[in-house]
Amino acid sequence: MLEQALAALAASGGAAVVTAAGTDAWTELRARLARWFGRGSDRRETVTLERLDTTAAELEAAPGAESEVVRERAGAVWTNRIRDLLEDLDAEERTSASAELRTLLAELPVSRTQVGATDGSVAAGRDVTVRAEGANSVAAAVIRGDVHLGVNPPPTPDASQG
Repeated sequence: MLEQALAALAASGGAAVVTAAGTDAWTELRARLARWFGRGSDRRETVTLERLDTTAAELEAAPGAESEVVRERAGAVWTNRIRDLLEDLDAEERTSASAELRTLLAELPVSRTQVGATDGSVAAGRDVTVRAEGANSVAAAVIRGDVHLGVNPPPTPDASQG
């Protein structure tokens, strides 16, 4: 079994795949990660490129409501692939591969889309869904002030009020 540091490294790699897909960082991550997985084998590198392309397509095609589930699943798949590769290496190769992966992840270009929020606001680098369902529901990304929901309908004005 991998020690915790290597398990965390594998999780970082899986997260990097789903985070980079569809961004400026994708092309570089895709190529470098495929080389890392290939470990000198053109066939393994090609298979990894195909798998990465499939992952990117699945992430892109996921409808908004399913997007997070697809991202979590893809991250877990890539975490497991990285962990499996590291587990299959002997101790010396594992040390070398771990260092290479750490360097690869540290050198990823930061996405040019920076997202930030101040107090009382919402910022997102991807989709945001705000939904309310049913009667007497409220959905909002930000609410400034009071919200009152009554269970009784408003009173009917009497005839003198028009």
